[in-house]
Amino acid sequence: MRTKRLFEQYWLTDGGLETTLIYHYHIDLPHFAAFELLNKPHYQLLLQSYYRQYLDLARKYSTGFILESATWRANLDWGYKMGYSPSELIDVNYMSIWQLRKLQWAYKDTVQDTLISGCIGPRSDGYQVGLTMNVQEAEEYHALQVHAFKQANADLITAMTINYTEEGLGIAKAAKAWNVPVVISFTVETDGHLPSGESLKEAIYRIDTETGAYPLYYMINCAHPSHFYRQMEGGGSWLLRLGGVRANASCRSHAELDEATELDPGNHAELAEWYGKLRQQCPNLRAFGGCCGTDASHLALISETLFGNDRKASCSPLRLIG
Repeated sequence: MRTKRLFEQYWLTDGGLETTLIYHYHIDLPHFAAFELLNKPHYQLLLQSYYRQYLDLARKYSTGFILESATWRANLDWGYKMGYSPSELIDVNYMSIWQLRKLQWAYKDTVQDTLISGCIGPRSDGYQVGLTMNVQEAEEYHALQVHAFKQANADLITAMTINYTEEGLGIAKAAKAWNVPVVISFTVETDGHLPSGESLKEAIYRIDTETGAYPLYYMINCAHPSHFYRQMEGGGSWLLRLGGVRANASCRSHAELDEATELDPGNHAELAEWYGKLRQQCPNLRAFGGCCGTDASHLALISETLFGNDRKASCSPLRLIG
């Protein structure tokens, strides 16, 4: 299985796709729905250019690269708001993977390794719990995207900005049912807890317990490291299940970011230092990217901080639980 390579090296991925498109490229994205651009040929080259910035960093620092599809909003509820039928959503999710294959092929001889991930976002808002589902409802709801990515031969699925355990567990179960590797990525508030009030430790333990530890690993995204680092200082085997981080550039809370009218790029050097601390605290971190407010300039400094000493991103052996 190609995803076994995830644990043998370090990986980069992209930054804040939606905030980059809105604030740097000045593209109108209703509901943060970047998948709308996949159906517009004149935007396909722009998306390829966006990913190439990050692929070039992976080439420079000898890391692998995870190509994440622009489908965070391509589920039934958000698709309905954008005027998409279920069959049209299946098509756009499928197409998102095949468009990334062009980039994978273009970099096959220059980037150490690439994987294509189908991105799944929450049914409701990423920052607020809002409408909740039980585990079975979440499994059935997200099956549309999971199946589309399975049919498109995505290497894995990444569920991002998940803010309560039942939704993450439902996605993990849907992925297991379709035999698709999956990563579950949670977002947290400034106190390091999920918006639902659960701790990362509780969420990870529950999903692992009820799925036989099916997720490849867990990730944190759409929060600044200063919001969740304190939760890690107590240690525990749950930290060994954290395999990736895609942090926000800004130290602001979710509520403050919701009200902001301008992009907050944060402090590049400080964010890179936080990534160094996170790698020391979480020995199995392998995948590094960004979320809201980050762009290729953030990832360039993060890459230099993590891998710049020898330009070769070698990693220590994987530490397992037990």
